[in-house]
Amino acid sequence: MAVSSPSTTNVTSTGSGNNYTPALVVLTSLFFMWGFITCLNDILIPHLKIIFELNYFQVMLVQFTFFTAYAIVSLPSGILVEKIGYKPGIIIGLLVAATGTALFYPAAGYRSYEIFLFALFVLASGITLLQVAANPYVAILGKPETASSRLNLSQAFNSFGTTIAPIFGSIVILSAAVKVANEIAKMSMTEKEAYFLMEASSVQTPYLILTAALISIAIIIAIFKLPKIEAASQSSNSGEVGSFDHHHKSAWGYKHLILGAVAIFVYVGGEVAIGSFLVNYFNELLGMKEAEAGKYVALYWGGAMIGRFFGAITLSEMTDTKKKNTYVVLIFVLAMLLAMYVTKEYQNFANFSLSGFSKTLTFLVLVAVNFAAFNIGKQKPGRTLAILSIIAAALVIVSMLTFGQIAMWAILAVGLFNSIMFPTIFTLAINGLGKHTGQGSGILCTAIVGGAIIPLLQGLLADNIGIHHAFILPVLCYMYIAFYGMKGHIPSFKTAKA
Repeated sequence: MAVSSPSTTNVTSTGSGNNYTPALVVLTSLFFMWGFITCLNDILIPHLKIIFELNYFQVMLVQFTFFTAYAIVSLPSGILVEKIGYKPGIIIGLLVAATGTALFYPAAGYRSYEIFLFALFVLASGITLLQVAANPYVAILGKPETASSRLNLSQAFNSFGTTIAPIFGSIVILSAAVKVANEIAKMSMTEKEAYFLMEASSVQTPYLILTAALISIAIIIAIFKLPKIEAASQSSNSGEVGSFDHHHKSAWGYKHLILGAVAIFVYVGGEVAIGSFLVNYFNELLGMKEAEAGKYVALYWGGAMIGRFFGAITLSEMTDTKKKNTYVVLIFVLAMLLAMYVTKEYQNFANFSLSGFSKTLTFLVLVAVNFAAFNIGKQKPGRTLAILSIIAAALVIVSMLTFGQIAMWAILAVGLFNSIMFPTIFTLAINGLGKHTGQGSGILCTAIVGGAIIPLLQGLLADNIGIHHAFILPVLCYMYIAFYGMKGHIPSFKTAKA
């Protein structure tokens, strides 16, 4: 999953009087990069499962190691950023992440699962520091009341990275013909070792390219002038209610924040768990080759990107109907192009017929349902969150109860409805915290460790009851998020006032 964790540091919005477009462009590239890297895990998982002969529980240690870094490194990163500043924090985060990607080379060379896990932890630590340092800029570069919309837009580009990553990974990592278990079993120990070493080496070049990209971005950031951020202690940037920080001595006293932390935990866990199993799920469900299945994962994460674009429009204060409709049409065009590429139905233009574009049309229908759900939300974050999570739970249930194409498209569509859950939960959870917002952000950031725990539990379920029915765990996650959107996000001080 590609998530963008909140900063643990409080900042005051600088308003809209200045032109911050260059800074936003730079930040957008960072959102893209960490989304891209995080989502490559979904391609690594089936790959490492084969070359190390792992069961589902063992291979989910990939996500466990990666997301545990959020829990361990987030708060220390916040302290470091407060001491050295945001720009140095971003640069150090990029360099630490580059160290992690570079470690993939010896991990593959020695064919060591332990070194792979260590490299993932270092990589995730760098991304965590990068996010803790970079996220405050998105919060302050504009009006406080549009912070949620702005964060949705930034995360849309984060999702663009998560959309491209599976396609990239499928081409450079999963493209080689993978031998099935029966073929591997017939090999001698020497042949098997040589085969696994060859498969492991396929990750070396891609991750060296990522190392070079991260170092290059760090150099660009070093010479780029970013606006100064003024630390503050009174702004929550939630845009909904004023400060009620006098009600409790710390953020832990606010029920809606704690419930929000649980919502972040289950959201990240559910989203990551689904994405992590898709390649193997489609392989078992449809007999789909790993490389092809990896490309279909792009529709899951691409759906999140499309939904976030819808969220940036529908949850914003945009009043220009013509402009709004133009953006919506462009988003549908983007969805169509993505679907045609992944399904390869663009090849059917020569002999045009609707049946030749059935998969693309299926995806567009699901996109239309997603857009309708946003409109039913009526620009109310809590209501919208509840609607999307209920639909997401229903889609997972449909996938569990069916087979073939219906099961595949139902689980892929969940990405569309995941779209705005993270930033919406975040902004609802810090609502009214005032001077406690920094502490509250740290609590929410630590809750991202759900991406470590829930996929591991789903792996355990998959080993015991099968991958098809192991998706019951994400259903429970979405049911809780629906509760938070309907009732759990309402602050106790607001309820008392009413």
